[in-house]
Amino acid sequence: MNPDAIDLEAILAGSRTALARAATLLENDRPGAQALHERLLGHCGRAHVVGITGAPGAGKSTLINALLAELVRRGRRAAVLAVDPSSPVTGGALLGDRVRMGDAAEHDAIFIRSVSSRGHLGGLSRTAGRIIDLFDAAGFDTVIVETVGTGQSEVEIARFADTKVVVCPPGLGDEVQAIKGGVLEIADLLVVNKGDLPAAARTAHDLQTSPGLRRREGWQVPVLRTVATTGDGVGALVDRIDEHARAAGRGRRLATGSGAAAGATSGGTADAAAGVASGTVPGAAVTAAPQASDEELFQRIRAWRAAGKGVALATVVRTWGSSPRAEGSHLAVEEGGGFIGSVSGGCVEGAVISEAIGVIADGKPKLLDFGVSDEQAWEVGLACGGKVQVYVERVG
Repeated sequence: MNPDAIDLEAILAGSRTALARAATLLENDRPGAQALHERLLGHCGRAHVVGITGAPGAGKSTLINALLAELVRRGRRAAVLAVDPSSPVTGGALLGDRVRMGDAAEHDAIFIRSVSSRGHLGGLSRTAGRIIDLFDAAGFDTVIVETVGTGQSEVEIARFADTKVVVCPPGLGDEVQAIKGGVLEIADLLVVNKGDLPAAARTAHDLQTSPGLRRREGWQVPVLRTVATTGDGVGALVDRIDEHARAAGRGRRLATGSGAAAGATSGGTADAAAGVASGTVPGAAVTAAPQASDEELFQRIRAWRAAGKGVALATVVRTWGSSPRAEGSHLAVEEGGGFIGSVSGGCVEGAVISEAIGVIADGKPKLLDFGVSDEQAWEVGLACGGKVQVYVERVG
């Protein structure tokens, strides 16, 4: 594909052909992708990015289909980035999420793009941030990002979404206590889908009463019930999404550089820390790197603290076996989920981020073990091999 053949003006005008071709260029990181992305950034910052995440089988795709119908009814334009898991055998993906959004996809105000995670951990694809920026620049009012079916630690969506919706299946019950330290804690809205099932009321009650799941500065996280197949509760969900947008704003990923970083690496958002510290306006071109230097990382910490944000620092204190993580390497995390650096090359990063957000909230340091011999032997640990011990503490 010749990048010169992609007409920026056509993208900004919302041309579906230009959008499709540009998304392919960005998704596959072909020659010209970085140049196109930098041209798009100056037009970003208008869209409200809504992340939809949750366990497999919770009904995320069907719920998004109902959300799109409601947004169209309200006269809005929306784009969807649906991330499907890739096969560990073939590397391909069924891209089945698109099938469950067939009704909405036919409307002129809706644009849906399915991509494969291609083995990228965290619930998204490596180039998701660039495609989000593409949809933002194209003038969509809402950009919905559907993650792959997630477990406890896949919280990468927190870097990109202005509003994070965690969809829970009925019957969560006692499991709330077991998984509350992960994906549930990033939620701005908790949704119990399939709300007509008998277990839905109990699940909603457990989420409403479980301590520590719903704290947000200036925002009380609501627990809603929906029936995506009938549309019940969907209008109320859109109302609460809009309410959160008014309370929290939009374009948070641009302020932290997350959009550009996801286009180049599975590591942290290693955009130019000096630019953030000096007040670079959102939308400026951002340089991404697979690993931030200690100097860049601590510049970012100082910038976050100067902006009044709570910050935690995670440090690898010991490694065993085949773990590739260097002892003494760092990951800095701010209270909104933005981060810089890498303690793990992407393997346990999501889990460390979620733990760090908790440390920021309660001020209590934690010593965490990850790996195949640990009682927390999640899929990320099994995938990466070895074992790593990480100390997380609040800064200041």
